[in-house]
Amino acid sequence: MESEIIRNIENKKINVDKLIKQTFPVLGMSCAACAVSVESMLKSTAGVYDAGVNYASQTAWAEYENSVKPADLQNAIRAIGYDLIVDSEDPQLEQQQVQDREYEALKKRTILAAALSLPVVIIGMFFMNIPFANWIMMALSFPVVFVLGQNFFKNAILQAKLGKANMDTLVALSTGIAFLFSFFNTVYPEFWHARGLHAHVYYEAAAVVIAFILLGKMLEEKAKSNTSSAIKKLMGLQPKTVLAIVNGTELKIPISQVQVGYTLLVKPGERIAVDGQVSLGSSFVDESMISGEPVAVAKNKGEKVFAGTINQKGSFQFVAQKVGGDTILAQIIRMVQEAQGSKAPVQKLVDKIAGIFVPIVMGIAILTFAVWMIFGGENAFTHALLTSVTVLVIACPCALGLATPTAIMVGVGKGAENNILIKDAESLELAHKVNAIILDKTGTITEGKPMVTEAMWEEGDQMHSLRKQILYAMESRSEHPLAEAVVSNLRAEGVETISLDRFESITGQGIMALKDDIQYFAGNKKLMDHNGISPGQSLVSKIQQWQNEAMTVIYFGSEGQVIAAIAIGDKIKATSREAIQTLRNRGIEVYMLTGDNAQTAAAVASQVGLRHYEAEVMPSDKAAFIKELQAQGRVVAMVGDGINDSHALAQADVSIAMGKGSDIAMDVAKMTLITSDLNMVPKALLLSDKTVKTIRQNLFWAFIYNLIGLPLAAGILYPFNGFLLDPMIAGAAMALSSVSVVGNSLRLKAAKI
Repeated sequence: MESEIIRNIENKKINVDKLIKQTFPVLGMSCAACAVSVESMLKSTAGVYDAGVNYASQTAWAEYENSVKPADLQNAIRAIGYDLIVDSEDPQLEQQQVQDREYEALKKRTILAAALSLPVVIIGMFFMNIPFANWIMMALSFPVVFVLGQNFFKNAILQAKLGKANMDTLVALSTGIAFLFSFFNTVYPEFWHARGLHAHVYYEAAAVVIAFILLGKMLEEKAKSNTSSAIKKLMGLQPKTVLAIVNGTELKIPISQVQVGYTLLVKPGERIAVDGQVSLGSSFVDESMISGEPVAVAKNKGEKVFAGTINQKGSFQFVAQKVGGDTILAQIIRMVQEAQGSKAPVQKLVDKIAGIFVPIVMGIAILTFAVWMIFGGENAFTHALLTSVTVLVIACPCALGLATPTAIMVGVGKGAENNILIKDAESLELAHKVNAIILDKTGTITEGKPMVTEAMWEEGDQMHSLRKQILYAMESRSEHPLAEAVVSNLRAEGVETISLDRFESITGQGIMALKDDIQYFAGNKKLMDHNGISPGQSLVSKIQQWQNEAMTVIYFGSEGQVIAAIAIGDKIKATSREAIQTLRNRGIEVYMLTGDNAQTAAAVASQVGLRHYEAEVMPSDKAAFIKELQAQGRVVAMVGDGINDSHALAQADVSIAMGKGSDIAMDVAKMTLITSDLNMVPKALLLSDKTVKTIRQNLFWAFIYNLIGLPLAAGILYPFNGFLLDPMIAGAAMALSSVSVVGNSLRLKAAKI
C-alpha cells in the first residue's frame, strides 16, 4: 500500500504538503462493484493523492491538491453514471432526500412490475391457447422488462464499458434474450413450424425475474433510506442561538457569532452552546453525553462546562473558551463521522460470486451455441439457439438474488419477535464472528437510574415520623439530582410533606432547613463535619459497608447527631451476571469500560463476574480501546446506551444499543435491544449464527441448481439418450429453485435462540 502511494505521488507529481481531505455523499451506487468503480475513477483523477468509497454509508473521501475543485471530482464521477453532492449547505440532508425519492420510485416500479407479471404468469401457465395469448403477454411484459427494469440494462452497459460484469449484467442478458427470443417466436412462429417445432415463448420468465429482482433491490434501498441520522442529531445538541452578556445587557446572537472570550448566560433547562469556564453563579449540569454517568455535576465558579450538556435548575454565566470545531461536542461528531467512514465497503458475497459467475454463464452459452453449430447436424441452428437460450434462462440469478435477502428478512423478523431490532444485514452477518465484547457500565450492566438502595435511621428516635416528613420537605425543594431519588423513596413509603420555617441550599455540600427553631441538615459528610454533626457507632459501620460497595451516602442530621444515612446507588440489572457468564461460556472475552471512578468500577465488576475493566475512560478512550482489539485481529462488539458511547459504537465491528438509552446511541448502533436486558446480547449473536448458516445453505442450493442445470441446458445428455431440456422446463426449474431458497429461509422462523 505504501509503495503504491509513493508511485502515485511520483506519477502525478503531487505536493503532499498542500493536500485537502474531504468527504462527499455519493448518489447512484447500487452494489459493491459500483463502489469499486467510483473509487478507481477518483484515484485516477488528476491531482488526487488518494481516495476511498464506503458503500455502506454511501460516501466517498478524497485527498487532493488545492488546485483541484470538488466540481472536478463530481464531473469525473458523473462520467461513469454516478454523482457526488458538492457545494451543498447540508449534503447529508440532500443525500437523504434523494435516497427517499429513489426508494419511493423503486417501490412503485416493484408494485407495478408485480401487477403486470401476474397475468403473464397466469396466461403462460394455464391459458396459452386463448386468442392472441402471445401478443397479450408481450404487451404486458415489455414495460416490465424494458421500462420498469431499464436500470438493469443501463448498469449492465456501464459495467461492460469498464470491462466488468455483475448481477445486473446477468439479469439484463437473461431477461433480454428471453424476451427477444419470445418476440421473434410471436412475430414469426413459422420459422419453427417449418422445422416441425413449436414456437415457445418465455415472457413469464422474463417478467417474473425482473419483478423478483426489483423486490430485492427495494429491500436494499429501504435500508439505505433509513441511513443513520446520528450526526444530524449530534449537531442538534448545539443550540442555534445564545444569550451573550454585552455591557451588562443580555443579547441573543447566533452561535456562529460566538467568539472565544464572550460571556454567555445559561438559564435552567437550556443546553450549553460552547466549551467554557463558569464565571458567575452555580448549578448542576447533566454531562451524561460525555461521561455516561446519570448523576449531574455541580458547577461553581471556575468549573469547566461543555457544549451540548444540559443545565438543570440554576442559572450561571460562563466565558467561552472553545468554539466551533474545537468543542468536545464537535470532536465527538467528527470522531463518529470518521469511525463510520473508516469501515470497509460492504462486499456482498453474491456480488463477488456473480462477478465470476456471469462471465462463466455467458461463456457457456456462447460455447453451447458454437458446439451445436459445429456438431449439430441438420438441425444445428435450431438446437444451438434453443440450448443457448435455455442456458441463459436456467442460469437466471433469481435464486441467487433471493438467497441473502430472504434469510435476512426472516432473521430480522425473528430478532424483532425477541426484542432485538436489527438495522442492517451487515451486522447480522458479522455478529456470529464476534470474539470480544465491550460493555458500558451505566445503563448497560446497571439500571442507569440513581435510587435509594438502603436507608438506616438511629434506633429509638421518638420523632422518627416527623423527621421523615422534614427530610421529605427538604429534599423536595433541593435542586440536587440525587434529591429526586430520596423523594421517590419517601413518597413510596407514604411519607407526606410538611411546611418548613426556613430553607437554604449550601453549594457543594447540601441543604439546611429550620423547623420549630431546630436546624436540620442533609447532604454529604463535609456538611456534617462543618456543623459538628457525627454519626453514632451503629451507623458508622453501615456507612463504611456502603462505601465499600461504591454507594453514594447522604447524611441527615440535627443537633450534633446524624439521624439517618441513606445509600444511593445504580442497581445492577438482574440479568447482567447471567448474560456475561453466557458470553464467556461461548469463548467471548468481555470487557467493561466506564467513565465512573475506579472504586465503583471494581465493585460492579466483582458483582457481575468480570475480570477485565477500565475506569475513568473518556469517549475517545473507548474507541481507542476497540481499535487496539481490532488491531489484534479481534471482531469487536460494543454495547452501550449513551451519547458518550456513540464514537465507540461507530468504531466497533458490531454495535448494539440498549433500548432505553439515548436516541443517538440507537441511531449509531446497528442493533438495538428493546428490553435493555443484557441476555439479549448472546441471543443476538446466536441469531446471527443461525441466519448466516441459512444464507450459506441458500447459496449452496442456488449454485447446486446451476451446477446441475447448466450442463443439462447445454444438452450434455443429447449424445447419450437424445434428451434436450426444454426452455419452458428450464423456466420452471428456475422458479423451483427460488421456491426452495425461500422455503429454506422460512425454516429460520421456527429456530430457537
